[in-house]
Amino acid sequence: MKATILDLRYRMHEVLKALDRNEKVSILYHGKLKGVITPGAESSGGRIENHPFFKMSKETGPVEETMEKLRGGRYNDI
Repeated sequence: MKATILDLRYRMHEVLKALDRNEKVSILYHGKLKGVITPGAESSGGRIENHPFFKMSKETGPVEETMEKLRGGRYNDI
């Protein structure tokens, strides 16, 4: 899809729809290509069963300890 600066301003909804369709959007200014907007990365699409908290039971320990393991200590450096 090609879009002008005015399209970005007044027709952003259409630009977003094009991105949802995984189309690249070329941005034109005075008829010259200024840039390209590419669709973002798709979500992982992973199954919920693969999430660490799925079917979590009392045997796995307190939530705080499990979260600390998942975070990897990045909050301890603060």
